[in-house]
Amino acid sequence: MVTRKEATRRNRDAADRAERLIANYRPLPGIADEFVGHDGRIRPHWMRFVETMADLGPKEVQHRFALADRHLADSGVVFRVYGAENGDERPWPLSHVPFLIEPKEWARLEAGLIQRAKLLDAILGDAYGDGQLAADGALPAAIIAGSPEYLRPLVGAKPVGGHHLRFYAVDVGRGPDGRWWVVSDRTQAPSGAGYALENRIALSRALPDVFRAFNVERLAGFFQEFRAGLNALNRHEETRVALLTPGPLNETYFEHAYLARYLGFVLVEGEDLTVRDDTVYMRTISGLKRADVLLRRLDADFADPLELNPASRLGVPGLAGAVRQRNVAIANALGAGLVEARAMLGFLPGLARRILGEDLILPNVATWWCGQTLERDHVVAEFDRMVIAPALGSRVPGLLDHGAVLGGAIDPELKADLIRALGRRGTDFVGQEAVKLSTTPVWRGDGETARLEPRPSILRLYVARGQDGWTVMPGGFCRISDQPDARAVTLHQGGASADVWVLSDGPVAETTLLASPDRVALQRMTSTLPSRAAENLFWLGRYVERTEAALRLVRAIVARHVDAERESAAVIAQLDAALAAAGSVDDDNDATPSARALSILTERDAFNTVPRLAEASRRAASVIRDRLSPDAWRTVADLEALMQRPLEAETDSDMLERANAALRLIAAFSGLVQENMVRQHGWRFLETGRRIERGLAIARAARFCGLSGKAGELDALLELADSQITYRIRYVMLPARVPVVDLVLLDSRNPRALAFQAERIRQSLSELPAHAPAGLLAPADRLATRLAAELNTADAAELDADRIFEFEKTLMRISDEIALAYFTHRRATDPSEGGE
Repeated sequence: MVTRKEATRRNRDAADRAERLIANYRPLPGIADEFVGHDGRIRPHWMRFVETMADLGPKEVQHRFALADRHLADSGVVFRVYGAENGDERPWPLSHVPFLIEPKEWARLEAGLIQRAKLLDAILGDAYGDGQLAADGALPAAIIAGSPEYLRPLVGAKPVGGHHLRFYAVDVGRGPDGRWWVVSDRTQAPSGAGYALENRIALSRALPDVFRAFNVERLAGFFQEFRAGLNALNRHEETRVALLTPGPLNETYFEHAYLARYLGFVLVEGEDLTVRDDTVYMRTISGLKRADVLLRRLDADFADPLELNPASRLGVPGLAGAVRQRNVAIANALGAGLVEARAMLGFLPGLARRILGEDLILPNVATWWCGQTLERDHVVAEFDRMVIAPALGSRVPGLLDHGAVLGGAIDPELKADLIRALGRRGTDFVGQEAVKLSTTPVWRGDGETARLEPRPSILRLYVARGQDGWTVMPGGFCRISDQPDARAVTLHQGGASADVWVLSDGPVAETTLLASPDRVALQRMTSTLPSRAAENLFWLGRYVERTEAALRLVRAIVARHVDAERESAAVIAQLDAALAAAGSVDDDNDATPSARALSILTERDAFNTVPRLAEASRRAASVIRDRLSPDAWRTVADLEALMQRPLEAETDSDMLERANAALRLIAAFSGLVQENMVRQHGWRFLETGRRIERGLAIARAARFCGLSGKAGELDALLELADSQITYRIRYVMLPARVPVVDLVLLDSRNPRALAFQAERIRQSLSELPAHAPAGLLAPADRLATRLAAELNTADAAELDADRIFEFEKTLMRISDEIALAYFTHRRATDPSEGGE
């Protein structure tokens, strides 16, 4: 029991810690601060947060923050940095102090965001409709027609559901006067909502008691409304919303995969879709399935190479035609990026009064479009105090190649060039008031040295169109700079991200995207499987098994290298030949087998080496992250990371240690696949790929090490097949040709045997959609059935290299037939035709 004296001491210690946290907090002069109000006092809700953290104590706070970081790492939350080597993926940087917004402030922000969404949606409707705003001079035609985001093929195309905007984001900051100002609008394909959700999960799990005590508004209801709004656009019961992503090389691909999984959408790339008769279809393993609704995370210009950007390899040919025929709903509509233009900001106050009959609740950053004489003259006169920025896009080639610049911070030559350009073609430029970002507190240091410091931040908030109108996410995505005097915030340059807590005056009802228990419709088949996802699952299985086969051969060579006996040299030569047959080494390579084994284990640039195969495994997995468990993904990523690290020393023991460590990771992945994946079509493609590659590896090993009858080679074959213990228990004798070949090739109960692989391939294929068209076996099924039968009836004593090589060729033909049937969608052939 805690005594009164002890409680008093604890309270005093907590008060001292709170005082130390804020003792040296100094807001920057002339800049608004979230932590400290205009009166110089800490805002009440922030003071309460400081006291709460102080009550936890330094060790507990450090533990809680570590929990949040661990959740993000375990979930594989990353973002990609363009320009870095191999498109470097970096861990998600979480700032552990949330961004707090009190209820009254949030009410005004919410009203302003909904008003703004209505306004921009109406402007888009007019720009792609009757064009009355331009005709009346309320919005200069040059801003519309001159924008690269104005897509003429979509003029006159009325979106399904009647709204161009379905998901809208706005970057806001607090001005020196304490009011919120809009910095920019995001209508193309707004990003960050998925990361905001991950920030929320990480921090609410690390600080559950604090989260509840502060009555933080929940995010699930927002996503629930957004999902319902998109699902309402589906016009066929069997269709599902698809999230269209540019692919795994996009900087926010993790978010795309995460949102697709969270919302129950199908993640697709452009090659997963096709347009037939102005209707969009998804390529699936069951054939073409109609796609009525696309949540677009691909820039509109790249969406259709036929009518928009012919250089695009990411889009869907004919998509614009399907939009015009109103056969597909796209959120946001193609061309919605038009209203992102900075030039638009200068006209929004007047347009709000004209269209909505209201003044803007949230004002813009002051903006002057230089396509007008008076505004251009003002910008030139105040050039040094202005931010000079592209008016209609992200850059002006030759002058603003990297975007906006501060007039007073550029060299005289560029200043002169820009002023001349303003006179020649002012329509390309805007002048904007220089924005100084408001600051928010971040946590610095650990233990008793912990303190709060101000850092520049910018807040991204989200609005979605639900079934009953616009709804605002009660939270958002806050970016925080690591530099005290930053004018812009980017995660690529060392920034961090914070969760946004919208506080409520009372308890908040829990919401979830899950259906209530008494209204769940039972089902045992989950999502549609796009062909691309099936292909990557298939090749993930093959790459992982191919990596394992190479590692087992390397390990066998290295283990025998220390033996100077002639027989060991002969076995090494056969193992080396097996590596060459697998394509891991060149036949004309003059290096010794040991040197080649080292090269295969460490070389990153050569074909079919272990690092390259591990990289290929990770790349295949990265495309289907929405279909892999976090544990499975981490195992594949850990395998690549292990194989990319240099060996401490190029000795036999170091090589063996590296090979064994990698094989353990592969064993972990195989266990996760067998024990954790539901036996549906995705698992069957992964399983089939693994079995084909394992069958090829064991057949190849038997050709080189199983036919001579020499004990050393047979022992190596048993090692490669991981069957030494089974053989010794079964035969209690030295390896002999016939029983060894029977065990590793023909024993259907041995999970490493070729016969076992053939039977598993046959079983998996029998449960896929193209199994028996017109009642007859498909080519791949026929080949697998024949192979299984041949192996079940073969005599180990009669098998020779040619026969075994025929087995390998059959496995490769099965792989080809699977690709033709499920990945390339060839036209159905006559079932009576041979499958070879």
